[in-house]
Formats: sequence, C-alpha cells, structure tokens
Amino acid sequence: MKAILILVDSVCRRFLNCYGSKEPAITPNLDRLAKKGTVFDNHWCGSSPCMPARRDLMTGRLNFLEKPWGGIEPFDQPLPKMLGTKGVFSHIVTDHYHYIRIGGENYLNAFSTYELIRGQEKDPWKLHPRADGSFAARPADYVGSFSPAHEDNMRMFSTEETYPTPTTMRHAADWLEQNGDSDNFFLWVEGFDPHEPFDVPQQYLDLYADEEAVSTDEPNYWPPYAPNTFTEEQTRHLRVRYKALLSMTDAYIGRIFDVLDRKGMWDDTMVIFTTDHGYMLGEHGYWSKNYMPAYNEVFHLPLLIWHPRARIKRFAGLTQNIDLYPTLLNLFGVDPGLLRHPISGKNLLPVLFGETEKVRDELIYGYYGKSVNYFDGRYTYFRAAAEENNRPLYVYTAMPATSGKYYGIDSIAKENYGRIGFGHLGYTDYPVYRIPADIIGITSSSGGFGPRSKDNAESRLFDLSTDYAQEHPLSDPSIESHCIEGLVRCMLYHNAPAEQFIRLGL
Repeated sequence: MKAILILVDSVCRRFLNCYGSKEPAITPNLDRLAKKGTVFDNHWCGSSPCMPARRDLMTGRLNFLEKPWGGIEPFDQPLPKMLGTKGVFSHIVTDHYHYIRIGGENYLNAFSTYELIRGQEKDPWKLHPRADGSFAARPADYVGSFSPAHEDNMRMFSTEETYPTPTTMRHAADWLEQNGDSDNFFLWVEGFDPHEPFDVPQQYLDLYADEEAVSTDEPNYWPPYAPNTFTEEQTRHLRVRYKALLSMTDAYIGRIFDVLDRKGMWDDTMVIFTTDHGYMLGEHGYWSKNYMPAYNEVFHLPLLIWHPRARIKRFAGLTQNIDLYPTLLNLFGVDPGLLRHPISGKNLLPVLFGETEKVRDELIYGYYGKSVNYFDGRYTYFRAAAEENNRPLYVYTAMPATSGKYYGIDSIAKENYGRIGFGHLGYTDYPVYRIPADIIGITSSSGGFGPRSKDNAESRLFDLSTDYAQEHPLSDPSIESHCIEGLVRCMLYHNAPAEQFIRLGL
C-alpha cells in the first residue's frame, strides 16, 4: 500500500464546491478528488496555527493545551518514524519555510528524505542589502503587511511554474513518476499557498474578473493580522486574490493526480487532502488568524480521502486533524504496542469502510493561551480565561523555542531564569521545562502570552444548526452547563495541565 498526504496551508472550506460554497473558487482538481473519494463534513482543527497543527498531525495528540508554536519534542514519536518501523519509506516536499526557522525543529528530520522549496512569505532566501545597507523599502502607496524578503524573493519567480507552491507540486509529481512503481511509501506534499501574501500571476486573477466591480491599482496583496480597516473594494480585491491563489494551487495539485492516472496508482494508493487551518477574510471584521475568537472560518476544515476500498461517500460525524496519525499507522499495520505514550486521535479506516457511523461525540480546539473551545456536533462554546491577567499559564516543553525565538536571551529577562522549573505532562514521564507565561516577553496579539485580550474577553455560545456563521451568541445557562461539562471531560481526556482548568474558571 502507498499513501499521499496533500497538506495545503490556509484552505477555507467555504470556497470549495464540495462543501456547497456560495462563492466557490475554481478548483477542478479538488472537485475531482471529492467526487472520487470521501468527503468529511465535520472535520476540525485541533491546535492552530501552523506548527501546532503540524505537531497534532505528526503525533496524534493536541498541542495547544501545553505549548504554543514549537518543534517536535524528544518524547514524541513522529508519524514518519513510526511508519518506518514497518519499513515504510517517507518523503516530504514542501515550501513551508517555517520548518527551518527557530521553532520548527525536528519535523523534516523525521522523514527518510526531504526537499524544501525556498522563497515563501518572509523566508530570508534572496534578501539582500542595497548599496547603502538598507533593504527593499515599503512603497508609499502600499496597503497591508510588507516584507523586504518577500520583495527580493519574488524577483526570482519569472513564470508561474517557478513560484514556490507550483514548484513543490511539480517536484512531488516528479517524485511519483520516479518512485510510483515502488510499494510501501508515504509521500507528504505540502504547499504554503494560499497562505498570505496573496501574490499570484495575473492569469489566475483574470479567472475572477467578473467578481471585482472595482480593481484596485495600489499594491494590496497582504492582509495584516488585525481587524479589517480596508474599504469594501480593497476587501473584495483581497478575497479575489485569495481565491486566485487557491486556484493556482489546485492547478498544480492536478499534476500529482495526472501521475496517479497515468501510472494506474489509484488502485493501491490512499490519497488525503486537508489543511492546517482556515483563514479570516473580513468575516466578523477580522483578517488572518490567531488573535480573534476561534470562529469556524479558521477551525472547521476540509478533509477529502480516497481509499480504493472505501464504501462511504460522505461522513457527517466529528473528526479532527489528530485522527490522521492513527489512520495512517493502521493503514500500514504499525504495531500500536510501539507507542510509548497514549494518543487521542481515532482511526478513520472503519469510517471509510462503512464499519462505523461515529468516531467521537465531542471535541475541543484552540490557540495556546486563549479560549478553549468545545463542539458537540451542534453547539460551539468558546470558554474565555476567567481573569483579565489570563493566569495561571505555563509553557511545557523540552525544546525551548517558539516562532523565531528561543525561550532564552531574546524573550526572557535573565533575572527571571530562576522562575523556570521542571514539570511533567500527564501522558509522559519525560521531564519538560515548565515556563511561566508571564516571564516570556512575546507580546504580539498574534503570538503573545499576555493578558486576556478584548477579542477573547467573553465566553460565547452558538447553535450551529441555526447560526453557522456564529453571529448570534446564545444566553442559555442550561446549554452552557452542558457545554462546560463536555469541555471539562475533553480536557481531562487530553491530559490538560491542571492550571488550564483554573485559568478558565473551571
């Protein structure tokens, strides 16, 4: 058996035809996979954003209750390593440059082989100083976020095929051409697009020309991590750019499917398509992710799976990103006795084979240090920190690094080193650092661990059966009590540190 995981960053299910989109992107290849395989209607992220979601996928456990962005831990048993116990060869091709930044340690090294395509977002690949030592300057009329590294990187992409995500998909297709006749391999294909910045060749923007009543001439392709202050025209322009970038990504995913067709690989290959998280494109007045409440736009995900023996075309039960870990272990017959620690994901093969109609009754999800969020298939409940100081809160890790920073001289004052202690997580005896969040000097609204923000100040309850857009919070003590009971039950199941219950007033 063979397996391919296509992980595409920041895909919003609300733009996909297979989920009944009211404003669909042009994605004929994902439409093709949805028609061929199984569509999961109730699939959810566990931990967000990028690296927390990847650790969920790699370990079958939730990351966000114990730490924020960070590397694979020394006590983790990453998916490719576990597949290797059955002789499975694993390869990853990706343009997600965060794997080689501080806070992305040990993900790539878990694979038998890996290939990294450079040049996305703020990747310091071709960044260079000008004659006076300065870097590319922000244009006077520029709207949104700006990166000198991105400006310099983009000069390297002369055609659409040389853009990083098209290159990634092309190289994955080439790898399959060369190795598709082999057996017992796992290919992880990972495209950074349609993650911002929404820099895309004109021909893909032209696909959506009828959706832009007003075309903006000002440079405007990179939404900030901030509330939406753009005009209606600018907002529409950015949404079109996002969809155009998704269309380009889909076009090159088609290169992979073409190889599967040509080599007759569908008969013995499992193909999974999903994303790490979604993205806010002006909904609820927000751009991007991380700092706002955990709305469906970010946490309700697409999941499409092809298995040659699958009998079910759509599945309505609750599933989560952590479920892909045990699913792939079971696909390749990995001995579960080799797992040193419990996992919380569920095997999805019985779903595909029509052997079960339910995987779980409830689930939780969220960002580290913000609300912890519960869903039972009908009600979503965002549980906010009880106190404005958002404490007690600790980071648990044996790999003391987060996005671009170590938990050391660049984020913790030396007089606070003595407050760093050791502790244990509920599922392993391996000792970890226990770092008080209040000594970590990372204060951004996106990735900081500071006081409870105004965007996350209140607990909120929604009935998705009547209010999927989450625009009308409920005030019903009995339903809230039901959700609190479920939230506590799930947190216990996932071995949440004890102080998380105190932080949430539970």
